[in-house]
Amino acid sequence: MVVENQFPFEIEDVEPELTKKLLKYFTGEFTGFVRVGPKKYFFPQKYKQEAANIYNMPLRPTDVFVTSYPRSGTTWTQELVWMVANDLDYETSNAIPLTERYPFLEFSICVHPENEIKFKEENSHNEENLKLLEFVCQRGTDQLAAIPTRRFIKSHMPLSLLPPTLLDTCKMVYVARDPRDVAVSFYHLNRLMRTQGYTGDFKTYWNFFIQDLHHWTPYFEHLKEAWDKRDNPNMLFFFYEELSKDLPKAVRRVAKFFDKQFTDEQVDRLCDHLSIDNFKNNKAVNYEVMKIVGIQSPGEQSFIRKGKAGGWRDYFDEEMTQQAERWIADNLRDTDLRFPHLEL
Repeated sequence: MVVENQFPFEIEDVEPELTKKLLKYFTGEFTGFVRVGPKKYFFPQKYKQEAANIYNMPLRPTDVFVTSYPRSGTTWTQELVWMVANDLDYETSNAIPLTERYPFLEFSICVHPENEIKFKEENSHNEENLKLLEFVCQRGTDQLAAIPTRRFIKSHMPLSLLPPTLLDTCKMVYVARDPRDVAVSFYHLNRLMRTQGYTGDFKTYWNFFIQDLHHWTPYFEHLKEAWDKRDNPNMLFFFYEELSKDLPKAVRRVAKFFDKQFTDEQVDRLCDHLSIDNFKNNKAVNYEVMKIVGIQSPGEQSFIRKGKAGGWRDYFDEEMTQQAERWIADNLRDTDLRFPHLEL
C-alpha cells in the first residue's frame, strides 16, 4: 500500500552536473540521486517511491531490527541476533538463507527499473530464478506485511527515516564500525553488485564517501542518531571491533538484551558457528541468491570478505590516512561517541 503525503522531510534532487559525474562511476543507476531531510541523506532516485512507505510501516511489538551503515558487520550481527532470539536453532538457520529470514527493508530502492528488466531477461529461461528475483526486488514493506510470524528486519536506514515509534514498539540492534574499514568493504561490494556497478578506484570512492555522495551517507550522522538512543531499553548499540575482539562477550550482551540464558558450551558452539572462517563458507548467510539471479557479478569473491578489523591500512596512502584522521576527529568533536579502538 502506498502512503501519500505522510513523510515529514524534504527530498531534493542532486544537481545535474554532479549527477552526471556520479553516473559515470556508479553504472547501476541510470536516473540520478536525491538528498533527504536536514541531514541530506543520500539515496538513488527510487527512494522517492519508498520514503513514505518505510516511514509509515506498521510495526509489531515482536519485530527485531538489525541496522547499521552498510558493511559494518551487519550480516554477522544478523546471524548472531537471529540465533540468540530463536534459542540457537541451527537446523533452521542452516536450512533457510538469511535473505529469507531477514527481508532487507529498502533494497528495492537500489534496483533501477532498467536493471530489473535486464535481470528478468537474463533469468527468463529459469522459472525458479525469476521467482527468486521477484522476491529480492519486491518492496521490503510488502515482504514484511506478508509475514505472519515474528519478523526480523535488516535495514541500513538511519533512525530518523524509519518509523518514528520504532524504539517505543520493538527492539533494534545497531552495529558500528571504523569508517575506514567500512569504506574499503563497501568499495568492494559496490564493484561486485551490478545494482551499484562502481567502476572507479578506491581513492575516488573514498572521496565520494567522505563528501556524503554515496548511498546512506552521511556516515557519522547515521551513527550519531543511533548512539544518541543507546540507553533506550529497546536499543542495543555495539561496535564491530567488539565483536571481532571478544565474540563470547558480544554473544552474552545480545543474550541479555533478549532475556536469554545460555551455558558456556552453548556460547562456545555459537561462537564457532559465527567464526569468520565458518561464516565465509556458510551459504545460508553469504547472499548466494544475489549470485544466482545475476545481481552479484560472477567471480570468486563472496559477499562476506575478510572480516578483518584494521584492513584499511592496505588501501590508504599517507595523504588519505591523515585526511581520514582529520575527518574522524572533526565529526566526533560534537559528540561523546568514541570508537573503542581509536584514540583521538
